[in-house]
Amino acid sequence: MTQRINYQEVAPRGVKVLAGAHVYINQSGLAPELLAAVYLRVSLINGCAYCIDMHSRELRELGVSNEKIALIPAWHEAGQLFDAREKAALAWAETVTHVSTTGVPNNEFEAVSQHFDEKELVDLTIAISMMNAYNRLAISFRTVPASAV
Repeated sequence: MTQRINYQEVAPRGVKVLAGAHVYINQSGLAPELLAAVYLRVSLINGCAYCIDMHSRELRELGVSNEKIALIPAWHEAGQLFDAREKAALAWAETVTHVSTTGVPNNEFEAVSQHFDEKELVDLTIAISMMNAYNRLAISFRTVPASAV
C-alpha cells in the first residue's frame, strides 16, 4: 500500500483541531483501556489497518492481554472477559459507527445509559465520532500501518 497524501503535512491546522478533541477525550476521565478498546472496535468495523495496528499496540502497552485484544471483534461472545461497562461501550461504539443503518435506537441508548452518566456518554460518543473521522482520513489517504513500514 502506498500513501496517497500525508494529510498531517498537507493540512496541519485541520489535524490539530481533530487532535484537540483527542486531548479533550484523554482528559475526560474515561479509562484509557476502555477508550483504546472502543477505538480498536471502531477501527475494526471501518477496516482501518493503520488504526487497528496503532490501537492494538496501545492496548498491549496498557497491559491488556493478547487474548482480550483478539476477542474485541467478538466481545459479545467472550463471556466474562469484558465487564458490563466495557460491553456497553463496545455495543454503543458499534451502533454509533453504523448510524446509517441502525439509527442509534432507543434500546441501545437505554442500555448504555445504565453504565455511563450523561457526561461520560457524551464524551464516549465524541471519542467514537473522532475515531470514525480518523479512520476516514487514514483509509482515504492510505496511511501505512507502523508495522508495515
